Amino acid sequence: MTDYLHMSEKSSTFAAESCKSLNTDTDMKKLFTFLLSVIASIALVQAQSTSNDSDTANEADEKVYIVVEKMPEFPGGQQALFDYLSANVQYPKIARENGIQGRSIVQFVVNKDGSISDVQIARSGGDPSLDREAIRVIRSMPNWIPGRQGGKLIRVKYTVPVNFRLTGDDKK
Repeated sequence: MTDYLHMSEKSSTFAAESCKSLNTDTDMKKLFTFLLSVIASIALVQAQSTSNDSDTANEADEKVYIVVEKMPEFPGGQQALFDYLSANVQYPKIARENGIQGRSIVQFVVNKDGSISDVQIARSGGDPSLDREAIRVIRSMPNWIPGRQGGKLIRVKYTVPVNFRLTGDDKK
């Protein structure tokens, strides 16, 4: 911005000195064209500055928070989340047949509209079939109540354990 101001001062000085020696209409047209190009350059610099400010605002809107004033919430609360998981997890057949148990830790983002995205395994349950099922059930969840920071809806990263335990009848 200081380069722009420095350029603007030089242009103004040049324009003032040029006005003293104007002899013809051609000189006047050249000066007018020069001044228009300076004004256009100023407008372009200001437009780019404004564009960069709005890009920064959009990046802040898309930022994913980890700890916020009001964390996202599964509809019905924490117990409803665990009830949902236990009702919807389908124990992988291969894991059941091999007596594999574990806990997949799943991270995901609760978006401003409560939808779930960016689902990934933070820590494996010890078997890929358990991890795939954990991802499937998390992706199938209903929309959450989104998180808030400073009164605004925001995107928040959330972590949930998905447990896979065989009962006595299921074990080998």
